[in-house]
Amino acid sequence: MAAAIGEIIRNGILFDVKNWSSLMSDGYDFFQTVEQLFDRLTEREIPYVLVGGVALLSYVEGRNTQDIDLILDRADLDSLPEIGIQNENKDFIRGTFKGLQVDLLLTQNKLFRQLSQDFVTEQSFGNRQVRCVTIIGLLVLKCYALPSLYRQGQFSRASIYENDILLLLLNYSVNLDVVINILSDYLLASDLNEVDSILGDIQRRIQRFSTQQQALAQE
Repeated sequence: MAAAIGEIIRNGILFDVKNWSSLMSDGYDFFQTVEQLFDRLTEREIPYVLVGGVALLSYVEGRNTQDIDLILDRADLDSLPEIGIQNENKDFIRGTFKGLQVDLLLTQNKLFRQLSQDFVTEQSFGNRQVRCVTIIGLLVLKCYALPSLYRQGQFSRASIYENDILLLLLNYSVNLDVVINILSDYLLASDLNEVDSILGDIQRRIQRFSTQQQALAQE
């Protein structure tokens, strides 16, 4: 069982030194705000799927995260007017809920809709059961984003995503052909080849780790 989502977000924010000066004075209650967001989703029967860094932490020990990422239908935002929209395009919305950053992946994107229908499980965060993307779904989302991140020159973010993939593959046995087959319906052939190459590099790293581990065990 993972920690409560509010605790994960609170720790991610508190452990970021850039936030310290403002946090020392405002007394903001991260835990309560996150709990209120998920209470609203449940009370109003809004279908959602948790993705992003918090979802990752339900499977592996990973990086800190400071926001909530959800797959959501755009029309369902009418039932959640507390989310203030900051930026929006056809696939994504960045908003805030009582000061908490909330990033929404919209189901009008066919891949996001498929993941929200076919790659969902329930995970425990503290005392709350949350609709969460599966490991395959997480891998698909990370891989889907990588070609765009490289084109935009966002190499730091791309390296974080690649490390997320590495952590998942180190801890779980996954048939990556399934990931590639899903992505083949949504990526250009050139982007799909790039993803396949990245996954090959990650698998070779994992094999090096395994070889080194075996050598240490024999000493």
